[in-house]
Amino acid sequence: MGALLKSISKLGLAAYGLAAFVIVADQLSKYWILYVYDLPARFSTPIAGPFSLTMVWNRGVSFGLFRADADLVRWLLTIFSIGVAIALAIWVRKAHRPLLAVGLGLVIGGAIGNAIDRIRFGAVVDFLDFQRLGFFPWVFNVADSAITIGVVFLLLDSLRKESAA
Repeated sequence: MGALLKSISKLGLAAYGLAAFVIVADQLSKYWILYVYDLPARFSTPIAGPFSLTMVWNRGVSFGLFRADADLVRWLLTIFSIGVAIALAIWVRKAHRPLLAVGLGLVIGGAIGNAIDRIRFGAVVDFLDFQRLGFFPWVFNVADSAITIGVVFLLLDSLRKESAA
């Protein structure tokens, strides 16, 4: 076990910690929405300005695209999400750039958070609703936010200039 930990960079360990934080934050927020606040019974609640809590069971891929009602598709999406998370977890082991580590940690945590929902519920729990802004037509969750922000970090990392070594 010690040799395995030594083969992981400090940024890789930080990325794993960030992924774990995202998973916990995502699942706790969904627990609160489903069982404490009971959003399914309320359907939608305006909070402030353009922000509402709206219950959506997302059976699609991202942001409800490519709706997947068939059980086979649900499990294929789950396997795909877990496979992506594993591949990214292997990649981040050797991370030496902060943007890369943060981006991968966020995407790993988000992918696993949504995979947990697909396993537990057969759909992803979405509830953050900013549709009244007019240009943002999706309802999403903490995991989706982490994936989106993670991809932005990965894009920023890809634009960095290579330093002469």
